[in-house]
Amino acid sequence: MPSARLAPHAAAFYRAHSAFSDPGDLVPLCADLPSDPARLAGVARGMVIHRLEGELFRCDIPRDRLRDDAETRYLDDILRIVVERNEAPLTRRREAGDRFVGVCRDFALLHCSFLRHAGVPARLRCGFADYLGRDGFHVDHVVTEYWDDARGWLLADSQLADPEVVDTGALDFDPMDVPRDRFLVAGAVWQAVRAGEADPRAFGLHPPEEGSMWGEWFVAGAVRLDLAALNKVETLLWDVWGTGAGSDEEMTDAIRALYDRASLVACDDVPFDAARKLFAEDEGLRTPRTVLSLAPFNGPREVALR
Repeated sequence: MPSARLAPHAAAFYRAHSAFSDPGDLVPLCADLPSDPARLAGVARGMVIHRLEGELFRCDIPRDRLRDDAETRYLDDILRIVVERNEAPLTRRREAGDRFVGVCRDFALLHCSFLRHAGVPARLRCGFADYLGRDGFHVDHVVTEYWDDARGWLLADSQLADPEVVDTGALDFDPMDVPRDRFLVAGAVWQAVRAGEADPRAFGLHPPEEGSMWGEWFVAGAVRLDLAALNKVETLLWDVWGTGAGSDEEMTDAIRALYDRASLVACDDVPFDAARKLFAEDEGLRTPRTVLSLAPFNGPREVALR
């Protein structure tokens, strides 16, 4: 198999840390991390418990951790919480009560940070996973995308990297190589919806019968998050900014046209220079210094980013 090729400037960009993925003064904690992407996924999984996994782990997650951990945007702050709860090396799997309480974005950010530390180009991708939903519903999700010299960009879901949580033998795919028809990047979903090839009601945080967090407006928001992540602005999933809508009724032709353009770069085969240019030049998409956080438990508030 011929080796894949990544432009040197793109490789350098995705090897370097962002403000969000940088371990900062805690980089010595990463000294003994492995370099293998699969092992790094396991390390990330062993440091985090998803906020909905309390029953699965037989752990009563304290409400203050649900509240406070949810607002933790930066890798150094996540690591600081982890070692405050358990001073063991990062490679040691933590008990549930010692873990950071997060969501999919936090698993992916840790994995991405560790890959960059190992010199592997990596980035977060926002989209929708059919393997987390049921009856054809695709759940809002974040994974890591990392560069393999033989095969190119691969999707990895470190949230699946714990055999006590997921029977990996029962999966029909490798969590380190998630098929692109099982995890759909946000731009691909937007294009399918606009072409009438996908039902927007099948994409969101939960199915329509369970609430309102689904639909065309939700997919557009995922495209905005994914474009930011492609530019190494790996915000929280409930950080809001720019041009968008809060419901399908609020969508306009102008908003749709904007996300038509964004979906062309927030896609599977990302045109790196075009993604950088669009993010830099469009105020409706570019992440400002201050965003509106709609964090669960804490309510809406403006947050100044680093």
